[in-house]
Amino acid sequence: MKTTILTYICACLVIFGFMACDDDHVSDLRLDGGCMVEQIALDNYEGTIDLASRSIVVRLPEVYNTSAMKVTTLQLSEGASSDIVEGATLNMDAAKVLHVRNGDVFLNWTVSVLHDEARITQFVINDIYTGTINQDDKTITVYVPASVGLTNLVPTITYSANATITPASGVAQDFSQPVVYKVTNNTAESLYTVTVIAIDKPKALFIGSPSNMNDLDPEAYTACQWMLSHIGGSLYASFADLQAGTLDLSECKVIWWHYHVDGGVDGHDVFAAKATDALAVKNELRSFYENGGAMFLTRYATNLPSFIGVTGDDEWTTPNNCWGQDEANAELCGGPWSFRMYDGQQGHPLWQNLIQGDNPNEVYCTDAGYHITNSTAQYHIGTDWGGYDNYDAWEARTGGKIVGVGNDGAVVAWEYPAHDGKGGIICIGSGCYDWYSYTFEAGYTENFHRNIAIITENAFNHLMK
Repeated sequence: MKTTILTYICACLVIFGFMACDDDHVSDLRLDGGCMVEQIALDNYEGTIDLASRSIVVRLPEVYNTSAMKVTTLQLSEGASSDIVEGATLNMDAAKVLHVRNGDVFLNWTVSVLHDEARITQFVINDIYTGTINQDDKTITVYVPASVGLTNLVPTITYSANATITPASGVAQDFSQPVVYKVTNNTAESLYTVTVIAIDKPKALFIGSPSNMNDLDPEAYTACQWMLSHIGGSLYASFADLQAGTLDLSECKVIWWHYHVDGGVDGHDVFAAKATDALAVKNELRSFYENGGAMFLTRYATNLPSFIGVTGDDEWTTPNNCWGQDEANAELCGGPWSFRMYDGQQGHPLWQNLIQGDNPNEVYCTDAGYHITNSTAQYHIGTDWGGYDNYDAWEARTGGKIVGVGNDGAVVAWEYPAHDGKGGIICIGSGCYDWYSYTFEAGYTENFHRNIAIITENAFNHLMK
């Protein structure tokens, strides 16, 4: 019986096999058509086709309007069609997907444009000294200590993708005279004039922990770059440089320390634990101050005066109300952030020539679309906690003069005036004082944020008198 059943099953399989091969049951899907893009051009600029990634890149001049580009050529596999046709106008500010179909087969191709940018984006001498780049007039200025010399310096250059540069990066040059660098990228070409200036005795220093300013966090790096391009005779120096005594500070007027730490520096003990590099040279910094040198201390660097004798023997006069966020998760500003000029201090040099908003007593610092860490080192005022019952009590204990307060009344900007041969110190601990946004929201326009640079320049003008 088992043999009979098995024979029957086999016979059925044979019959079904013949039926499957019958012409009446062949699929009508068309799977033999090609879906290749053989040629494409936008505004007569030919696209480069990458078969492996199914991507097409159209190279354009460095400055070219891509909002309305015409498909001037489009050739596909025989019999194929696409959702974008020759003669169509495309907004190529963003990449487009080209859907090609041939019968029942289809492929998607990504079409994008690439400007032939020919720019130098970073120029570093001897892996230490970073140049300030002016993209408008194509000039680069690098300040180095005089001890380095100018005749045999090695630049490390970062420039536009796909470009070439002459002279080459990494090749030693004599910078005793300006050197011209040529960057070429397809249709684009730029000439940059590089000037290296040797400084024997710096007029101002930006200080930090890294030996190379390129290793500063983005917030401090942005501030340092501004200083080097706006404050004549300024240099970056590490705390180790100060400790080694490699710099002649006999003509240095101001030292600026802009100290950022993701997550904040909350109080005396945390500062002492985190700022070990700075406190290792607190005697050198104290000597600089006591011999008439001025300081500009911003963000968590505002803790320093208590450690170098500015507030007497009381180290516990550090800011008592501190916090901050991580740069990568910075808070989005929905509008301008601000703090207030302290009553009677509207005429202080810090607040001159600011871009004003609705309230002339407000110091507006950011704009909508800016991301801010709100890194704050301020003094809470009140009898509830903190040891400063009122403003008079704060000034009496610290020896400082209040120049700015937060909307909650906290002291956020203050000055230790020069006296008895000692230098002046300006401190800004407001979270509104912020140099770097890791991104900007669509439609962002810088307006009030320019006040950060204005305040800083005012501080240097005031302290360098």
